Amino acid sequence: MTVPLNLRGEGRARILRALHGKGPASRPQLVTLTGLSRATVASLVADLIDEGVVREDDTPSPESGSRPNGRPAVTVSVVPQAAYAAGADIGHTHVHVILCDLAGQPVWDRRVAHDTDLEPVRTLRTVADFVAEALAETGVSARQVLGLGVDIACPVDSGGDGLDAASIMPGWLGVRPASELTRLTGLTTSLTNDANAGALGERLYGAGRGVDDLIYVRLSAGIGAGVISGGRLITGSGGLAGEVGHLPVAPGGLVCRCGNRGCLETVASPAALADLLSRSWRQPIEPADLPELFRDARVGVRVALQEAGEAVGRAIATMVTLLDPRLVIVGGDLACAGEALLDPIRRTVERYAMPTEHRKLDVVAGELSTWAEVRGAAGVIINDAPDTLAVNFGNR
Repeated sequence: MTVPLNLRGEGRARILRALHGKGPASRPQLVTLTGLSRATVASLVADLIDEGVVREDDTPSPESGSRPNGRPAVTVSVVPQAAYAAGADIGHTHVHVILCDLAGQPVWDRRVAHDTDLEPVRTLRTVADFVAEALAETGVSARQVLGLGVDIACPVDSGGDGLDAASIMPGWLGVRPASELTRLTGLTTSLTNDANAGALGERLYGAGRGVDDLIYVRLSAGIGAGVISGGRLITGSGGLAGEVGHLPVAPGGLVCRCGNRGCLETVASPAALADLLSRSWRQPIEPADLPELFRDARVGVRVALQEAGEAVGRAIATMVTLLDPRLVIVGGDLACAGEALLDPIRRTVERYAMPTEHRKLDVVAGELSTWAEVRGAAGVIINDAPDTLAVNFGNR
């Protein structure tokens, strides 16, 4: 059967979306999932197999239905190596770049310490150089890369290229990272905030798998939250949704870099905890020292974590009352403190969030550690892979 050209792209997209979201499926299952006819599914699947995008699986699944002879129907699935996505995490103190296959598994990665806040040109050049190294060292062609997803530790406007950098990363004023990286790498580039990328990473590959309503709180040099509601990432009208690090939790407290006083970031970030312990112990403590101090669990550290956890919990409680998530995931540098931080967060959320007998809320640590943001950034590209492959793969 020949499928009309104007239907071919949409039919391919439906099949690839079904396989991307559900996993392996038989042709009869694809008929049900896509609404296409049996003949159309057979024709398009054959095309996708010929192009190397889809493959028949060696082991049929009992859930795939039966053939006329009573044996399980053969399933098909997307070939992970059919295409790739690059991801880049631009933090305040590091750059992390990966190359992933269509299953979201990294096949190359590089992370370096980097003072990004005042060096936008050098930072973007570093990302571009790493992407080039990834392709050279893996042998992946640029034609196989569907795009570059980038997250940055700064609010990103709703247009996806401008930054609200005046108070957070003043050195980046006027910089348009997505446009510049597209120029430097030749790859279509998508830009998002780091906490939003972390939320997507944990939902796709970590603690939030299968959860449509969640909040991801990133406790690092900057504090932010990514919100997924009804399976969709919420960014707000100007891209500022989830900037929980700049909610006031300590009236009359320290002046925050955003210009306000007493923001959550001034009491519960790694820098804030290191400064508190430095003043208490009268010796220099750096944020990099905190993981070892968390393991030692000295009394002062436990008190500092409890107070930080309570402050974070109050901010999360407000979000929980407003958004009614099923899950709160705590990630970022401070998440390595484990239950010493999570316990006061849970107690405080339970105390201050609006009580309801219908709410079932879990507060857990992220599973991806420092990989959440960069895998989520690549995940932005991978999420769009069915439509990109359906339209463009034959021309790549």
